[in-house]
Amino acid sequence: MSRTFPRIGRRRALQGSAAGAVALALLLWWLLPLGETPPSGTITISTGTPRGVYQEYGKLLRAELDEDMPDLDIELVTSDGSQQNVARVAAGTADFAIAAADAVETYRLEDGPGADQLRGVARLYDDYTHIVVPRDSGISSVWALKGKRVVIGPPRSGVRLIADRVLEAAGINPDTDITPLADGIDTAPDRLASGDIDAFFWSGGLPTDGLTELAEKFSFKFVPLDASFVSELHTAGAGMGYYRPTNMPESAYPTVQHGSTVSTMAVSNLLITREDMDPRLTEWLTRTVIKSRDGIGAHVHSAQLVDLRTAIYTDPLTLHEGARRYYRSVKP
Repeated sequence: MSRTFPRIGRRRALQGSAAGAVALALLLWWLLPLGETPPSGTITISTGTPRGVYQEYGKLLRAELDEDMPDLDIELVTSDGSQQNVARVAAGTADFAIAAADAVETYRLEDGPGADQLRGVARLYDDYTHIVVPRDSGISSVWALKGKRVVIGPPRSGVRLIADRVLEAAGINPDTDITPLADGIDTAPDRLASGDIDAFFWSGGLPTDGLTELAEKFSFKFVPLDASFVSELHTAGAGMGYYRPTNMPESAYPTVQHGSTVSTMAVSNLLITREDMDPRLTEWLTRTVIKSRDGIGAHVHSAQLVDLRTAIYTDPLTLHEGARRYYRSVKP
């Protein structure tokens, strides 16, 4: 038995075609503004240590950039962290990088080479300070770290900058009052689990894979930093104002925190570049950073906090002209 399908009228077909054309135009505007050919060339993005959030975010961002700018070659290079990233961009050995605001400001205050050429692309998400010790450890405050074997991060990392400042604020000389070690998040968790160290500092987005993996095999806890301690840091010298007191939410590491928050401090992360970076390429890259939030955030939880309303606040850096063009183009 044959079936008869209803005929679609010419008018309805035209309406459907028009609607489809509008939808396609909007999609092309979002992905290919004004029908432009995507930028091409080669760029280098400096990320961070293996198992850290910078590196994971960088890999996922590169995949998104490959979709939007298929003729752009993107090289990811690992690093010790924020301080090295800032220096690389300022020196021109990296075109873009992720760096914490305190490291950017410190480089500027120290008048590092090329500091005046640094520009902001987007504020991304916050790094939280973690001070990690074995759960059965008697260490319950920063002051109790004196005399201990403590990982304070690689010399050119943002972790080292924070660890040194926190220890000094507690009256602990990081060179002489502890046994300082320069591991990163790629090796420090295993060293804590094996008993080689007593504690380690980490500054990263929530959650950090290295700590999530450690929680599956080793029982640890966080040493808190209360708001009054962070207030003392603010008075300790220039560049300290980028730390804000906050609480690590109980959902960050649920098997470690057992429903409790941890008082600590946070600092914002920035995507940075140089003033001489091509404005058109920077505009396209900025667009990809914003529109890929949900896709990247499905894998890197902290990336869910990237937001168009806050991305423009790249203090202490002024926005790059290309980034400014993008934000102006989407301003309501």
